[in-house]
Amino acid sequence: MHHQVITIFGATGLQGGSVVKTFLEDRKLKGWLIRGVTRNASAEKARELAAKGVEVVEANLNDRVAVIKAVQGSTVVYGVTNYWESLDKNLEVQQGKNIADAAKEANVQHYIWSSLPNITKLSGGVLSCVYHFDSKAEVESYVRLLDIPASFFMPGLYASNLTTNLMKKTPLEDGWRFLLPAPSTAEIPFFDVNDTGKFVKGIILNREQVLGKQILGASNYMTPAEAIETFKGLFPKAGEKVAFVEMTHDAYRGLLTSQGLPDFAAEELLQNLRLLAEFGYYGRANLDESHAILDDELMTWRQFARSAKEFEGLE
Repeated sequence: MHHQVITIFGATGLQGGSVVKTFLEDRKLKGWLIRGVTRNASAEKARELAAKGVEVVEANLNDRVAVIKAVQGSTVVYGVTNYWESLDKNLEVQQGKNIADAAKEANVQHYIWSSLPNITKLSGGVLSCVYHFDSKAEVESYVRLLDIPASFFMPGLYASNLTTNLMKKTPLEDGWRFLLPAPSTAEIPFFDVNDTGKFVKGIILNREQVLGKQILGASNYMTPAEAIETFKGLFPKAGEKVAFVEMTHDAYRGLLTSQGLPDFAAEELLQNLRLLAEFGYYGRANLDESHAILDDELMTWRQFARSAKEFEGLE
């Protein structure tokens, strides 16, 4: 008989999927009933989870009643939203509040919200357009006002952004460029999204220690210069033609809009990357306390780059 239920939002997505995988595979978490919430329970990924024993529940985050129903009977809830689906800060805030209200109504023992720092506050208003950070921070403030037992997971910069967006192959020169609207000394909080479950496991197993706290989800801080040195070590031949390019703000904004992003989203991503050098992603907070709750080793840039499909075949 199952006594404890974890309800995981975004169960077929990146963060939620990692949490589901950890609960399915980790021996320390045996005995939990895993409930995965998704928008479409008949989708292939959802059916795959159901085949593995996950209780798949369908709920649209905009449907408050459906969200409340999905959370009923939960011991722990992992809440996450995706700003990039709608590019609508207010919608994301409301979705986050819907999950928080449901957790409050269900009287959960532990609510874990996937949050991010408030960049407008952190930067003193200099970087006021990083909406996908500020929206999650606004929900975190709301959760704290609800006075439910909660912890706040703060994912770092996704490792996949390095291999897909920041490091670009230049076909004409047959080389690689690390493009950033910031200097090569900017500090990147490196995070493989597949490590989300390791952090959530640590949060759940150390509940008393982390209630009310922010857990910083990053393996380490890494500069572009260090990332390039690792790339050169892994791929000496390709490394002969790799360079860092510090782009002007206008040039980087133009690069993003040329890829089809609306102006406001291009400015948002520009400010998001400026944050790394100007104020620090986490305000330059130390990661040691967040690492202290972990049982498992985190992914490194060397490991990630070695197996990245974008670097496949490099020598």
